[in-house]
Amino acid sequence: ILEELMLSGVSVVDPHNTYVDITAKVGRDSTLMPGTIIEGSTVIGEHCQVGPYTHLKNVQIGNDVVVQHSVLIDCIVKDRVNIGPFAYIRPESVIEQGAKIGDFVEIKKSIVGENSKVPHLSYVGDTTIGKGSNIGAGTITCNYDGKHKHHTEIGDGVFIGSNSNLVAPVTIGHGAYVAAGSTITDQVPGDALAIARARQVNKENYVSKQK
Repeated sequence: ILEELMLSGVSVVDPHNTYVDITAKVGRDSTLMPGTIIEGSTVIGEHCQVGPYTHLKNVQIGNDVVVQHSVLIDCIVKDRVNIGPFAYIRPESVIEQGAKIGDFVEIKKSIVGENSKVPHLSYVGDTTIGKGSNIGAGTITCNYDGKHKHHTEIGDGVFIGSNSNLVAPVTIGHGAYVAAGSTITDQVPGDALAIARARQVNKENYVSKQK
């Protein structure tokens, strides 16, 4: 299988450390790095880099995609997407063209819109993210209430500050900002700034008084 791929224009850096199912397809001028496992009905487009140490199962990948040190299962990845390292894209997810999914990010049953970014340390579950939005480090979509899963809707051009919790069901309107450290439980209108955190209090000379 690997010999046929290489003859068709695919670069396999280490054939002894790469596994590709007979049912999978890889496009011309794509590169499979060491430790890559490609299973099931996976289709990879042209000019892609997969790996090192990446596992794909039943994934549809477009052209000019980079996936490093990540696991993708039963999902769709459009053109010019950059994924990883150490991302986990779970079933029924769609990553639209030009999006970025960074390190230690889990995406479950969600759509990440065109040119949107989830760069680091986030969980996005049962969520739709529009175009050109940025999800700050440590953002969590709180989709499970103990009995049921709920949906989060994030519009176009949204900025979510770091370490935010979005408690579903919730909608963040187009162009809205969410301040870092917020826990959002209600709808945020478009073009609004939502701040949902306690106000900081500094107690002067507190430490020296305790000594």
